[in-house]
Amino acid sequence: MWWGVAAALLANVLYSGGFVLEKRALAGLPAVTIRQPARLLRLVLSSPLWIGGSLALAAGFGAQLAVYATLPIAAAQGIFVSGLVLLVLLSARLLGERTSGRERYALAAILLALLMVVLSLREGGPGADTVGRGAPYPLVLLVCVPSLAAGVWLYSSAERNARHRHRLPTTGVEYGVAVGLLYGVSSLAIKGVSSHLTGGGGLGGALLGLLRSPYPYLLMFTGAFGLVMSQAALQRCRASLIVPVCTTVTCLYTAVLGTLAFGEELPDEPLRLALRVAGIALAVAVLLAMPKHDTAAPPSPTGAKELTPP
Repeated sequence: MWWGVAAALLANVLYSGGFVLEKRALAGLPAVTIRQPARLLRLVLSSPLWIGGSLALAAGFGAQLAVYATLPIAAAQGIFVSGLVLLVLLSARLLGERTSGRERYALAAILLALLMVVLSLREGGPGADTVGRGAPYPLVLLVCVPSLAAGVWLYSSAERNARHRHRLPTTGVEYGVAVGLLYGVSSLAIKGVSSHLTGGGGLGGALLGLLRSPYPYLLMFTGAFGLVMSQAALQRCRASLIVPVCTTVTCLYTAVLGTLAFGEELPDEPLRLALRVAGIALAVAVLLAMPKHDTAAPPSPTGAKELTPP
């Protein structure tokens, strides 16, 4: 189980570094938009820095597979949230982004939530945490399909609101929630892939069973749409806010719905149960406390003369 904790912390480093590299690369590119996905892909693939960031994210995906094979879903999400602290530190150091006092308090709360979740873990013996290995496919689709539709709709709504020139500069909370829903579905799909690959029965049987499941197709959808949506949002908004919001939504979505879908049980002991539930509740409070608007418009990326398509 503690190997899972180490893998989760490694995934945090890879994800945070990957997002910061992509954000820095996007700052040197012309403005991108989801209305021109082919142009967006052509631009980002021409940047070695962006490719380096995407490779770090891909490595984080591999680490996440190991996490879901060894840790309960809810516990894993509590550890993933801790990556927000590293993300904000890297954003301040490498991107020159400043955080508000409220955001710094939120980071302290996230560290406290991480400590609560880690203290709630138990490996071996009576009351040990169990790791779910499967979920009914109809239930997975019932949970995921409406979430994907809601994420795409919310992102489109944020795009329409952003085109109003007299609107306050957005911090990206709406974008972060929308992309977070997509990545939440992706996280459930990763859990499903991990369950198939570690379920025994030989590699051939595992791959065949995986192809018959909805998980690889959910990953392809969320990967394609999440890539385009996240890059446009990253270029417009501060990484130090949009990524924490996205991560918080993803973790909460996965912790609640993933625990139910995969049949994992919460701790029986009152203290451990209180620690885990309080850690998740604290993450919710962090999301609600995030400011919805910046006091000033963020600097435009180099070469990005406009944020909306002509």
